[in-house]
Amino acid sequence: MREEYMIERQGKRFVLYAGLLEEAHERGLRSIETELLQVPGVENGDVAIARAVVRTEDGKFSGIGDASPANVNRAIAPHVIRMAETRAKARALRDAINVGVTAFEELGGDEEAAVPQSAAKAPAKAVANGTREEAQAKEEGRGELPATRKQLNYLESLISDVVEDGIAKFEDMVGKQVSELTREEASEWIGRLSGRAA
Repeated sequence: MREEYMIERQGKRFVLYAGLLEEAHERGLRSIETELLQVPGVENGDVAIARAVVRTEDGKFSGIGDASPANVNRAIAPHVIRMAETRAKARALRDAINVGVTAFEELGGDEEAAVPQSAAKAPAKAVANGTREEAQAKEEGRGELPATRKQLNYLESLISDVVEDGIAKFEDMVGKQVSELTREEASEWIGRLSGRAA
């Protein structure tokens, strides 16, 4: 799994859903099917439960995911059905591509302690102004690589789901068009919008 899709929280490593999906496509993903098993409502504590079935060249893999306002970020709370689906797909994708690291989207709550894996060991001064690796990459001209099409597709989907008023509001907030984001910026926003507080 590429490091840009790994993050660290409280000393533990997690993978982003976007990384699982990209890796699965590279390994011959054939399909992902989802089914809503439980509609959230007052009688069940507003818990949504979804099932995902992933088919690859190696076979069929399934996963179950749940989400409720009690186990998601406040920004995601209105979207618990989609988060349950994402969590189910993440679990199925992890089995399909043999990733034992939990997906960040499977975690719950409003904790803000997540940092990119590359920043975990950087000194405080480097973290305040971007990670040491980002600074070095920018010096070498690599930090400005444009975001990949897969990153942009996933980010645009997240923006539509999470950001009120969609892409226009996001671009106003960020100060540039989504298509102008670097790989590092896109990765950071994917992480923020898929579960981290902005």
